[in-house]
Amino acid sequence: MKTCIVIAGPTASGKTAVAIDIARHFNTSIISADSRQCFREMNIGVAKPSPAELQQVHHYFINSHSIHDEVNAAVFEQYALEAAAEVFQQHDHVVLAGGTGLYIKAFCEGLDDMPPVSPAIRQQIIEQYKKYGLAWLQQQVRLHDPQYFATGEIQNPQRLIRALEVMQATGRSIRSYQQGKKTTRNFRIVKLGLDLPKPELRERINARVDAMITQGLVQEAEALLPYRHLNALQTVGYTELFDYLDGKWSLPEAIDRIKINTRQYAKRQLTWFRKDPDIKWVARMEALHSII
Repeated sequence: MKTCIVIAGPTASGKTAVAIDIARHFNTSIISADSRQCFREMNIGVAKPSPAELQQVHHYFINSHSIHDEVNAAVFEQYALEAAAEVFQQHDHVVLAGGTGLYIKAFCEGLDDMPPVSPAIRQQIIEQYKKYGLAWLQQQVRLHDPQYFATGEIQNPQRLIRALEVMQATGRSIRSYQQGKKTTRNFRIVKLGLDLPKPELRERINARVDAMITQGLVQEAEALLPYRHLNALQTVGYTELFDYLDGKWSLPEAIDRIKINTRQYAKRQLTWFRKDPDIKWVARMEALHSII
């Protein structure tokens, strides 16, 4: 039976290396489940696999889109299913690796049918969020969609923006559209989660941010500054440097904020993945051994 091996985990946990080892073992390809590595214009700040790593194994959903494209979980679901079907024509296995929980869920289970939202509504909310911050977003969602606020990810600005835009577009809570339906795929799915001790993950995150700065992340952010309003650029590592370039704080302060916000993001990722009972948690060195 055709099998998809999912490698999930927080940022900086080593998913890329594990995915490459497993893909090489099965002589197959990797589908990235990262909501930012698909953008050609973003490189250092999204920790894309290196050119050498990309040469070892064929990757889908890396450098496949532009920051000007609309990319969301529904777009990913269709793209990834088509990529998997293509791989399955020649191979019995495909690897899906990444840290975007909603994208992995979309691929494995499908998505609820959501109403269309005008780009103008989303853009207006994003502009206000940029001006007034997370506390403003939380206040608006608490006021307009208390049902989501009571049970949703209120520390995640993207989720809050989504809840608010659906409410503004339809007058209904996003929860009324989230029915939790599950689509059964015609292939087997095996899910592995990379489990790291907190101190080790913290060290890996800090080291990665320092390496990104050395590699030229400030210059990359400067080049992308004219596009900061795009959804793709509402991303840890870029937003802090945009504020630095605006003179809001010093470069060391911006770097510290990137590290803090990345650790918070990793915590949210783990919270999401821990809710999935189908994920088998393994150490990086045990990942390949656990499935062969």
